Amino acid sequence: MEIIKSIIIFVLAGICEIGGGYLILLYLREEKSYWYGIAGAVIMVLYGVIATFQTSNFGRVYATYGGFFVVMSLLWAYRFENYSPDKYDIVGALIVLLGVSIIYYAPRS
Repeated sequence: MEIIKSIIIFVLAGICEIGGGYLILLYLREEKSYWYGIAGAVIMVLYGVIATFQTSNFGRVYATYGGFFVVMSLLWAYRFENYSPDKYDIVGALIVLLGVSIIYYAPRS
């Protein structure tokens, strides 16, 4: 159950960071309303708070989150920007996810 809880926290943090950044991008590049920028900034702050709910040390949490961020960035681009990951994107993302899973979830004494 702890693993599922930590994965949910990583995913929520990723949604906040990527979603918040995306709203800021829309505000700055696409000249959307300034409310996009404000909402993006608030959501980015939520990302910082959500990440603190992880129980491991800071370095391990952020290293692992980095792997989740790689995978979620590709998924975000696929969903919102019509980006089609190629086989190297997918293999690379799986390798990164495997690596950070070892970092975070390996049994330690």
